[in-house]
Amino acid sequence: MAVSRDPWLDNAKMGLIVLVVLGHTWALLPSDAVVAWHLYDFVYLWHMPAFVFLSGYLSRGFTYAPTRLWQLVTTLLVPYVLFEGALGWFRLQFGGERLQDLWLDPHFPMWYLLALVVWRLLTPLFRPLPGAFLVAVGIAVASGFLTGEWMAWLDLPRILGFLPFFVLGLKATPESLEWVRGRFPMLLGALTFAVIAVLAVNIEDWGARSYLYARPFEAMDVSDSTAILTRLLVIGIGLAGTFAWLALTPRVGGWFARMGAATMTVYLFHGFAVKGLEYAGFPAWTEGHPWLGLLAATVLALSVALGLAAPPVQRLLQHVVDPFGIAQRRVGAAVDLAVVVREQEEAGEPQLASR
Repeated sequence: MAVSRDPWLDNAKMGLIVLVVLGHTWALLPSDAVVAWHLYDFVYLWHMPAFVFLSGYLSRGFTYAPTRLWQLVTTLLVPYVLFEGALGWFRLQFGGERLQDLWLDPHFPMWYLLALVVWRLLTPLFRPLPGAFLVAVGIAVASGFLTGEWMAWLDLPRILGFLPFFVLGLKATPESLEWVRGRFPMLLGALTFAVIAVLAVNIEDWGARSYLYARPFEAMDVSDSTAILTRLLVIGIGLAGTFAWLALTPRVGGWFARMGAATMTVYLFHGFAVKGLEYAGFPAWTEGHPWLGLLAATVLALSVALGLAAPPVQRLLQHVVDPFGIAQRRVGAAVDLAVVVREQEEAGEPQLASR
């Protein structure tokens, strides 16, 4: 039986993956593109927290059952190995870059696959735990003190730094999210985004961009107490932005919501487009043209995100994104057909092929 999809969640996921592509593309713009970087800071203050929250919400049913553990391997670890290697080859072949610690130091899009593995393995421990969110916040703050090169392997500080949003998603229920419906939550969400926009414009006055990536405190060049308080503030802003996004996300279906099933495809493939723009000289082309560069980067990012999520492209790339799932569905369909044919033969009915 086909599982019905929630257009609200699909709209939210698709909108967030578009923002992921936009953020990575805006990062190619030169430092004098002030408006672009203000937009970047605004988006990064809340869009990954929102994405992580939804990942937690959709992972509530994870258990240590063998089938679920095997799914971690086929849907996350295998794509990580394949796409991390493919992006490394792309960088070497077309960018002439020198690589270190491939697979141990994930590329900019790939860390999230490892994070999902870690977070889902922690799910059965955090889901029934009283005060789990506060425990996760404590872990996120403590992760700021991780030092040494080996501690940066697999982006561990970032994985632990975003843990509170995943845990809060685990604790959420459809009933608890009903409060974000209605006009008042929408108004509150719009006001929240206005406040976050002001904070983004003035981020250097109260923090730094490094906090948006949950980097260790030693990179912040401030006292430990300041770093801890700033991280807590960033977590709070991320939570506020998450619920503002959910309050403003449309709940109606349509072509955009249908693309919500393709977020993994967009996530895995957009890195090649971003690096391709870099190697093609896009950053140099935008220097001295901040507004034109911002417009071009935005149009290109939207084209990449929506193009990769388009149904024909999604059906084609799905064979690479989820080869095990495709094979399993084909085997299942063949087995179902064989069962139908056998039942018809036993009942003396005409076979499907003769109809």
